[in-house]
Amino acid sequence: MKLIDLGKEDYLKVWEYQKGLYNKAIAQKKEYIDIENSLIFCEHPPVYTLGKSGNESNLLFSKEILGAPVYRIERGGDITFHGEGQLVGYPIFDLDSIDIGIKDFVFAIEEMIINTVAHYGIIAERDEKNAGVWLDVGKKNQRKIAALGFKISKKISMHGFALNINTDLSWFNKVVPCGLVGLGVTSLEKELNTKQDYKKVQAVLLSEFKKVFPLA
Repeated sequence: MKLIDLGKEDYLKVWEYQKGLYNKAIAQKKEYIDIENSLIFCEHPPVYTLGKSGNESNLLFSKEILGAPVYRIERGGDITFHGEGQLVGYPIFDLDSIDIGIKDFVFAIEEMIINTVAHYGIIAERDEKNAGVWLDVGKKNQRKIAALGFKISKKISMHGFALNINTDLSWFNKVVPCGLVGLGVTSLEKELNTKQDYKKVQAVLLSEFKKVFPLA
């Protein structure tokens, strides 16, 4: 696996970079050429993204006063926010090369995030009804700490996951996150009541990533 750490980078630039890697992988697979799986890490300036079937009514304000651009992209899912203090990961993987199905691939990504936040004493889990990684599932204060959304075609993945580390959660108040009414959003900083070392969290996550994917 090739690790590509882009640091803080504009969403459009990273989106184009992703598409380049994805399209190259699709072309290589058609020609039976071995694909180099890549994992992109980055942190975006404030931006909202809508999945291919996302509902614009989940934007609670007009695009002119949101304070951040809005892009409709190819992944599944509804609307989400990316911003500073949030660790975003985009695996451009050939799932066949690691002998894993789509459902198990998503399960492994969730497992990696669950294990990452466990290092900080946070018990996270899945919600069978809703994608992502959650705290206190089924309770009144259920809240999401990480969002997931992928495009997978020909068993090649793009887009990915976003873990809230020191994210300014007020940005989520301008939308209905993931189109889910009544469910909250949280971060490591909020749960632990203190700002976290972003790079240390990233290192922990990468270590957990390598445990769930045999190619890493």
